[in-house]
Amino acid sequence: MPNYLDEAHREELLSLRHSFTGTTEWPTWLLWLSVFGGWFAVMLLSPKLGLWPTTLLMIPLVVLWLSVQHELLHGHPTRLNWLNKILGYAPFALWYPYTLYRDSHLLHHRDEDLTLPGIDPESRYLSQQHWQRVTPWTRVVRWLDKTLPGRLLLGAPLALIALARDELLRLRAGQRQAWLMWLTHGFFTLLMFAFITRYSILPIWHYVVLITLPALAVSMVRSYYEHRPSEHPEQRSVLNEAAWPWSWLFLNLNLHLVHHDLPGLGWYFLPRVYRARREQWLARSGGFLVRGYGELFRRHSLTPIDSPQHPHA
Repeated sequence: MPNYLDEAHREELLSLRHSFTGTTEWPTWLLWLSVFGGWFAVMLLSPKLGLWPTTLLMIPLVVLWLSVQHELLHGHPTRLNWLNKILGYAPFALWYPYTLYRDSHLLHHRDEDLTLPGIDPESRYLSQQHWQRVTPWTRVVRWLDKTLPGRLLLGAPLALIALARDELLRLRAGQRQAWLMWLTHGFFTLLMFAFITRYSILPIWHYVVLITLPALAVSMVRSYYEHRPSEHPEQRSVLNEAAWPWSWLFLNLNLHLVHHDLPGLGWYFLPRVYRARREQWLARSGGFLVRGYGELFRRHSLTPIDSPQHPHA
């Protein structure tokens, strides 16, 4: 547990972890079963549901699957990494192999490196030197990405371009782990495509373009203003008091400082822990508070949230 916690706070957290819910992790098991089973159920029912109702159901299911994978890589619902890997390996979201997501995200949890371009793998900022080298068109795209509509439209393509660039370099370098990961991911992706073709109404291109890409775009809403540059690591992660359905789709990761401070705490406990000591969390964050994603849409549909250049890098 973090050193800054007082004794009472430590005891509260330990009581949660040792409770029936904390020890059995039944909410995460139920969630995994619902999302995993729900994906197959919607696919099998798609001939009766129709193309567009199926699409509208599948997009939030895939967003939830990304959130479930996030819980799995943080040691939920088991402490067995190999079992969590099996539970989360299904390529429903298509683009990121589970092991790649796991390894890069755990690097992101080094809070002293948060937001630093080239060090934090999830940073959306460019160093000042990099900014001077990019083309005017790239600068325009990066500024658009700093608005919420821009993030919805450009966030996924930018992320996938960076993914392709980095992984092609690893494959060309002959990295054995990269080849094994992508071949395994490709094998299970082909199995998934075969299932979709055989049992659902969806064409493969429809699933790829009109389900997985929109789902990835929706997930980008969470990361839009999840972190900010700050001299103090604890003031780099947001406290976003989002309401349903965002908090549900993102499994309460909108309370992002709580998650970064307590990454081993299950998603179902985050709101409770935050509400119990809200003022302390706000003070720790340096006032980094957003009152829901609606506030971000109102304020930053046209106005960038901040600069694409990192002020300290």
